Amino acid sequence: MEKPLVSVLLASYNHEAYVEASVRSIMAQKGVPFELIVIDDGSKDNSPKILEALSRELGFAYKHRENKGVMATLNELIELASGKFFCTFASDDIMPMGRLQAQSSYLISHPEKIACFGQIVKMDGEGNREFVPDKRYLRSIPEVTFEEFFLGKKEIHGCTEMIVLEKFKEMGGYDSEFPFEDFPLWLSMLEKCGSLPVLSTVCCYYREHGKNMSLDSTLMYGTFLRVIDRYNSHPLYKKAVCIWKSHWFSALAYSNPKEAIKRFPELYSFSFPFFKRFLKLFIPRVFLKQ
Repeated sequence: MEKPLVSVLLASYNHEAYVEASVRSIMAQKGVPFELIVIDDGSKDNSPKILEALSRELGFAYKHRENKGVMATLNELIELASGKFFCTFASDDIMPMGRLQAQSSYLISHPEKIACFGQIVKMDGEGNREFVPDKRYLRSIPEVTFEEFFLGKKEIHGCTEMIVLEKFKEMGGYDSEFPFEDFPLWLSMLEKCGSLPVLSTVCCYYREHGKNMSLDSTLMYGTFLRVIDRYNSHPLYKKAVCIWKSHWFSALAYSNPKEAIKRFPELYSFSFPFFKRFLKLFIPRVFLKQ
């Protein structure tokens, strides 16, 4: 068999309603030699049975074992990968046709870059998609710098990554100190490798449902601040802390105003970003954007 150019790494956990569609969308990719490697991280639902049947039908590598957590699973998948490039993918998302070809072609023609990213289109739990890509990530085209990401001016979505495997391993793999992988990794890459390119290509139909880790604003922003603390000697550190605390307050003001008020002393700063978001407490939710 032709050696894969791209390794697609899928960590599966309790997504029996979505995992088959996710796997089939990956295996339908054309135009580039790739491999799919799946580890089921101790799912308690029917995901292992579904994946075992799919692996026999479609011929991808599959392993089921006890639960070890997402970071351990991702690092295990990295050790199994044999492609020049890799991307991770979630077992509840859908991969648009042509994603692997578009990103691998970009990295081949830009060998100085360690990674590239793209766009997402949101969809709900039933698979109903929005009509246009999320504007938050369109603003990041054509590239994101460390300062822009550090201050929250531009964003990168983790499900749109494609990374040079050898260079990633040289960086030490995924950091198990934090509950999710992307934010600390992008900051580290940006600091060490310079700006990161963001393509206009839609790389993921991103499913939003009640089990998304990104919907837990306290976990997410609390982790962001812990990561940012690693850069406490950076000239923009204090400004970054104020900005990310204001984002946290904003998310709470939208989803849980009582919690926002409770955390006011912790998240308050005498800054324009905070006061701009403080007003959310007094605006009916129907008029707000999350």
